[in-house]
Amino acid sequence: MHHGYLALVLHAHLPYVRHGDRDDCLEERWIYEAMLESYLPILLVCEKLLEDRIDFRLTVAVSPTLLSMLEDELVQSRFRIHLRKTVELAGREVRRSVEHPKEHRLAKMYLERFREIVTYCTKHQYSLIPALKKLQDSGCVEVITCAATHAFLPYVETEEAIRAQLLTGIETHTRILGKRPTGIWLPECGYTLGLDRLLKEAGIRYFFVDSHTIQHATPHPRRGLYAPLLTPYDVAAFARDEVASRQVWSSYDGYPGDFDYREYYRDIGFDREMTYIEPYIHPAGIRVHTGLKYHRITGKNVEKDWYDPQLAREKAEAHAQHFLEHRERQVRETAVWMDREPLVVATYDAELFGHWWYEGPQFLDHLLRKTAMASDEVRLITPAAYLERYPENDRARLPMSSWGRNGYGEVWLNERNDWLYRHLHQAEREMVEAVIQVHRQQDHGEKAEFGVRCLRQAARELMLAQSSDWSFIMDGQTVVEYAVRRVHDHLTRFFELIEMVRSDQYEPVKIQSMEMAYPLFPDVRERYYLPASMHKVNVSQQMVAVSQAHGTQPRILMLSWEFPPYVVGGLGRAVYDLAIHLVRLGVEVHVLTGSADRVAGSEWLEGIHVHRVNTFSTAEQEDFLQWVFQLNLAIVDTVEQMRREGFYPDLIHAHDWLVGWAAVEMKHRWNLPLISTIHALEHGRHQGIHSPLQQRIHDCERELCKVSDRIFVCSQYMMEEVKRLFGMAEEKMCLIYNGVESPPDLSEEMSRHMEEVRRELGLGQGPMLFFVGRLVKEKGVHLLLHAVSRLRHEHPDLTLVIAGKGPMREELQDLAHRYGIASEVRFLGFVEDERRNVLFRLADVAVFPSLYEPFGIVALEAMSFGTPLLAADTGGLREIVRHQENGVTMYAGDVDSLVNQLRWLLNHPEDRIFMSKVAQSEVQSRYAWTHLAQKTVEQYRMLLPAVRPDEEVDLVSSKVP
Repeated sequence: MHHGYLALVLHAHLPYVRHGDRDDCLEERWIYEAMLESYLPILLVCEKLLEDRIDFRLTVAVSPTLLSMLEDELVQSRFRIHLRKTVELAGREVRRSVEHPKEHRLAKMYLERFREIVTYCTKHQYSLIPALKKLQDSGCVEVITCAATHAFLPYVETEEAIRAQLLTGIETHTRILGKRPTGIWLPECGYTLGLDRLLKEAGIRYFFVDSHTIQHATPHPRRGLYAPLLTPYDVAAFARDEVASRQVWSSYDGYPGDFDYREYYRDIGFDREMTYIEPYIHPAGIRVHTGLKYHRITGKNVEKDWYDPQLAREKAEAHAQHFLEHRERQVRETAVWMDREPLVVATYDAELFGHWWYEGPQFLDHLLRKTAMASDEVRLITPAAYLERYPENDRARLPMSSWGRNGYGEVWLNERNDWLYRHLHQAEREMVEAVIQVHRQQDHGEKAEFGVRCLRQAARELMLAQSSDWSFIMDGQTVVEYAVRRVHDHLTRFFELIEMVRSDQYEPVKIQSMEMAYPLFPDVRERYYLPASMHKVNVSQQMVAVSQAHGTQPRILMLSWEFPPYVVGGLGRAVYDLAIHLVRLGVEVHVLTGSADRVAGSEWLEGIHVHRVNTFSTAEQEDFLQWVFQLNLAIVDTVEQMRREGFYPDLIHAHDWLVGWAAVEMKHRWNLPLISTIHALEHGRHQGIHSPLQQRIHDCERELCKVSDRIFVCSQYMMEEVKRLFGMAEEKMCLIYNGVESPPDLSEEMSRHMEEVRRELGLGQGPMLFFVGRLVKEKGVHLLLHAVSRLRHEHPDLTLVIAGKGPMREELQDLAHRYGIASEVRFLGFVEDERRNVLFRLADVAVFPSLYEPFGIVALEAMSFGTPLLAADTGGLREIVRHQENGVTMYAGDVDSLVNQLRWLLNHPEDRIFMSKVAQSEVQSRYAWTHLAQKTVEQYRMLLPAVRPDEEVDLVSSKVP
């Protein structure tokens, strides 16, 4: 009686190791060895099954880099030479071993095997592509794809670069094999939150994950590991079965370690004398594996015995029977409690079969035949066919995971390879910026053509550098020099190409040379790197809307009491930057804010829908709480009117308590998910609650946190404060740092502007200190004035520039007079961003002596400009600035500490410049808005309903009635 299904999945992948300029690259042998020992034997098994009319099913994932090499005529011609020399060596071994029966028998076995492969290859003109197509067209083998260069996608920073990896891989697969894939093998089974959306966009129906991914899904699936699990975007995740994997993979109790199987490491390339073997190894005399191996595993600490092919074949058949019996028992026991026929997914690297485990293809042959012909309990199936049979499945959110060591990402990010990512991430960002630049220019002519060629080659170089193989090699400490050189060379060429695009100065000969060196992905499209919001048409023929689950882009209603150009503190700027980058990710953002001194109404600001509401007064003109109340009423009334006109937001994102009343009202009135970002707390601003007004604000903050479905905080410090003061559970909270934009490179025009500002402010040749922020007590400016007064005798030419406005301005000016330093201090009031940026570049030290600082965006801004930094060791600043590593810190509120640290910085210019460079590099890698916006979108996705509010959904079956 039939109880369940078995899906066998082989993943075939090699990094792109084709080297056109030389034929002696050791690493290029990987492809020839894999073709001879794994891919061709597996193809022969499958074709023989078709000839025998065996109704088998097999899923094979072939990476785009491998496909590209298999179709390459140079690779085919070099493989022909490799195979000819292997046949020649086998023939020579047959003649040499005539007087040694055991060796002679094995040498004849190899010669016959290699001649069979020569016949097969001649039939297909030494290309494996026709054979793959034949199997695909038979309906017995489903061929699926992989990311373009097998990049470990959880560690790719930008959504644009992930999209490029996916779509380039799909298009390459479709071009070479003639059929668009429905499934994908995620490199290293690496999954991360939000990846399912991009898979859905690309038309992918399913992927594979490790078993612990499903076990840690939220909510826990009813069917466990024996059925696919739908992600929030309806892409199916299939879990690899641990038991089935261990039986084949394990080096301790797996089949390949059986003593009767052939020993991989004992090869005549290392055993024969050099004069004999020299024509068949590396031209430089480096001994390599030839594929001719005469010994069996035998066991540890004993002399290797001769290999017995007949005994090994019998063992392969026995192991195939053993494997099948275990799967039969597995599905039989599972079917008792399942509501459907369970599925066991057994996934393996294709290179295991034949290359590492010589008898692997024989095992596959026996297993496929026995399952298809003799098993009454298990049937073979492909994942796509199982989805057709059972389209309704449990749905859950999946955590980040991989099939690597310990189940997450430590193989591809550790002390041996972590240096890679700052360079790769910088390259991603620069690629996106360059594509946007060229896209907006819309030039025509020869220069435009070279610009597109540059970008397409830059895309190839970037994707090749992103291959997970390089970090894997560095982790395993195998051919590390080669891996490092490949990453270095690809990134060097990448940055050369990007510089050509930026300068509009092209070198045709160099571009052509790079194209010829790595001739893969001929149809790569640079527009894949455009942010989703900039695509005028779908980026792929099969691409669906950015939010397939909704049928449109997610629509976020963002509430903020300040928003540019009306900016009082860092909140308005942070909201603006976040909104901009959400729009670039394809999110529809509507910001409701006060009109301040502008006319109330709606406007389109860099892709953001900005709705300014009129309170008919400002906070300075009347009772503060009354003004806040009017602002919230106006926001609710405006949204009510927008809803009458057909506007239906998916989620509310409120920023701080000042818009909390409106946020809570709209959540309850329209049953919308609510996220609140707590930028600062009244308790922290005043080091406690000391007045009825402060208590009222504190209560508003508490209520907003209580009602919110998710609370965002910008630092670990703020997370602890919210938990401590309001009793919020950590599961309800999410830490998302504020970010900064990388400033443009210093231009001649900017240098002239800096000199103009220097003259305007009367800055001499002495050091300049710079503070920017609100002039309130918690910013500690009074401490800074005191410190300058104590340092003026050591540095008589010292100047302090203070930018910002606030209620303490007059008090601080009086304090400067009392300290006798009024002539050394410049109070500038509010400054526009452009002027602030010039001041950061002019400053010798940026100083932020805050008493309370939830995050400290100004510190990041200083770091982004490479401005040496001194900050108080408090709040969020403590998480950003590490003493004498990327800046220096002072004890909060301690003027002596401030004086000492300022003195050290001013007296050690080389140290402060070194620290500023470290800081600048960290900002680019950790606090990039693109990455932070992606993280925000992932949180949105967790709260968004699967369908529009006027629809209902069955979360168990994911079927819309």
